[in-house]
Amino acid sequence: MKNIMFIAPPAAGKGTQAELVVQKYGLPHISTGDILREISKEDSELGNYVFETLASGKLVKDEITYQLIENRLAKDDCKNGYIIDGFPRNIEQAIEYDKIIKKLGYDIGNVILINIDEKTLEKRITGRRICENCKAIYNINDEASSPKVESICDNCGGKLYQRNDDNLESFKTRYQMYKEKTEPIIEYYRDKKVLKEVNGEDTVENVFKKIDKIISE
Repeated sequence: MKNIMFIAPPAAGKGTQAELVVQKYGLPHISTGDILREISKEDSELGNYVFETLASGKLVKDEITYQLIENRLAKDDCKNGYIIDGFPRNIEQAIEYDKIIKKLGYDIGNVILINIDEKTLEKRITGRRICENCKAIYNINDEASSPKVESICDNCGGKLYQRNDDNLESFKTRYQMYKEKTEPIIEYYRDKKVLKEVNGEDTVENVFKKIDKIISE
């Protein structure tokens, strides 16, 4: 099994597809956000630093992130493949990631780019509603995935809410950051001949079929 990296703009469904891969293949899902949140719970100098940094909304120093990722990837459950999520976010991190996996004796594996139109992403972001109880996700801008009764969950009858950052202004900021920082990574991996592209505008099931085909080849 090859290692898998997803690259996608905000709200493209990267997290959903990663979970589907986990369910089918049982690969560990390595999320930099999860690693940092776990470390922040530790009563240590590093734990306190990460906690305070995250609480202030700042970014943890790159060298610390690199060390934490290397430590996680060195564990036995990653030796037969893993999904890396939220890293690398820029060219500098991509170069450092190459060094980390070379040190561990790993290959890059499949780098999967989920392509999706900006206007489609806008609709997904501004229309997304989440159930307070069962966490089911709906979209009021899409007839197929909107709730039967406005603001009420079809599954459990719970109240639906909109996340604070699911607004147009926040999306524009995040999308611009993606264009500036993350898009150069696409060319970096395209040059290495490891980039695979899928159309993210299709249904979740069809997007996963395309991703599954890439993984199983």
